[in-house]
Amino acid sequence: MTDDIEITADRPDSPIQLSGTDHVTLVGSNEEDTIAFYRDLLGMPLVLRQPNLDDPDSMHLFFDTGDGRIITFFVSDDRQSNPQPLRHQIGSVHHLSFSVDPERFVETKEALEEAEHSYNEFDRGIFHSLYTRDHNGLTIELSTDKFDVPDDRRGEVLATAQRLREADGADFAEERHLEGALEELGLEVEKYELPDAPSGAGL
Repeated sequence: MTDDIEITADRPDSPIQLSGTDHVTLVGSNEEDTIAFYRDLLGMPLVLRQPNLDDPDSMHLFFDTGDGRIITFFVSDDRQSNPQPLRHQIGSVHHLSFSVDPERFVETKEALEEAEHSYNEFDRGIFHSLYTRDHNGLTIELSTDKFDVPDDRRGEVLATAQRLREADGADFAEERHLEGALEELGLEVEKYELPDAPSGAGL
């Protein structure tokens, strides 16, 4: 692994310039289980439902993840859900991460417990996360920020934290690097109160 890769929030001089994520589409199991997990448990509104344009025998479900960004699923009622962990390979999805407001983090844990969805909780240094699985074994991360980071400055904050981490000689970005990045960029440092949790590093 090379250490001379430039880390910056500046856009590269590339021939294509994207404007954001439109949607991510996954192959799901059946409609009932998919709606039960993503709408009824995670609270994503089902905003569009229509036949799959490439395969009319399956249905295409569109969910709003909470900020207008969309996740979609191709589903079919003849597919059974399988909650066993997925095997990872090159090109596969390792996990999906969705944002949770810090004020609702504990409430989110309680909701998972009430629904009997097991989870792991980790303090990842610059954010705090719950990891669970959906009805098809896909790892779902529910992540919350430790500090108030403006959405339009997120890349800049992370790139600055990366530089501070490297200067510090730390293996991973830590809370102090994110806090230092906010201070250096002249942004308000507002830390949220979150439960103590292990780092999970090396798991």
